[in-house]
Amino acid sequence: MNVLTQRGKWEEKDLRKGSWLVIALVLMLLAGCGGGGTKADVPIFIMSSTSMPGGAAEKLEAALVSKVGEAPTVAVAVSPMFSLEKMIIEVAAAGNGILILPGDQFRGLGKQGGYVPLDELAKAEDFPDGVLELPVDGNPDGKLEKHLFGIPVEKTTWFADLGLSGQDLYAFIPQNAPDIEKAKQVMKHIAQK
Repeated sequence: MNVLTQRGKWEEKDLRKGSWLVIALVLMLLAGCGGGGTKADVPIFIMSSTSMPGGAAEKLEAALVSKVGEAPTVAVAVSPMFSLEKMIIEVAAAGNGILILPGDQFRGLGKQGGYVPLDELAKAEDFPDGVLELPVDGNPDGKLEKHLFGIPVEKTTWFADLGLSGQDLYAFIPQNAPDIEKAKQVMKHIAQK
């Protein structure tokens, strides 16, 4: 009987210590999920329907930083594989300044609205595949408007100079981007032919 009481006290004490350990580990994991360090002004998330080569994020980021300069700061994250669930989370989380997604997802999500028109950043005739007729935020009538909403990255020097195909990938700015004006500054560089 003494052994059971002793053992019961040990378990309760260990449980309290263990719960604090679990809480500490969860906090460390959550802190690590944000990428740590400094946060970029314009985070860019890329998800392809096919896999991207290893090291693509670092190469794309370095090339873009060389074009953009020190400000606004950019960070490129590439998903190693296509996942509809991850894509939905990335879009809804409102943490990305620019999203680069496959054409089907770009066009499908656009039907719901929420894209920033890019007409002032690039010529629609240079990127006709990125021109869509979509609902535009701020339009009280809910009418569809035809604008350049996406940049097909396969037609940009950003991807071509690195030997990346970018086939069927479209760069766009979501309305929920943290800083739309800074995202537009970066998109001007992405849209270079």
